Amino acid sequence: MSTLFEKIIAREIPAKIEHEDEHCIVIHDIDPQAPTHFLVIPKKVIPRVAEATDADQATLGHLLLTAAAVAKKLNLEGGFRTVINNGEDGGETVPHMHVHVLGGRSLSWPPG
Repeated sequence: MSTLFEKIIAREIPAKIEHEDEHCIVIHDIDPQAPTHFLVIPKKVIPRVAEATDADQATLGHLLLTAAAVAKKLNLEGGFRTVINNGEDGGETVPHMHVHVLGGRSLSWPPG
């Protein structure tokens, strides 16, 4: 069974795509929690960051570098936050690891 994100990658479900390359896709969140809120999703399914392996190291690094590049493209020079939810208590709702990038306003601490 495909995850929601696999269906978006396969163009079975529409999404506002900001960037795509051979390793990941970047889409705008459908329920944004900040003026700018996008997701960096690996094309390889990694269910959650706690299940990543040494073989995923390059992919994980690529996700963060892509997050920074897209944040710059979207004019988040003042700062942004990256979030990776892991497990039910961590707020995970889709079993396909992804990086949330939020910005466009001052973000408080602690989150949640």
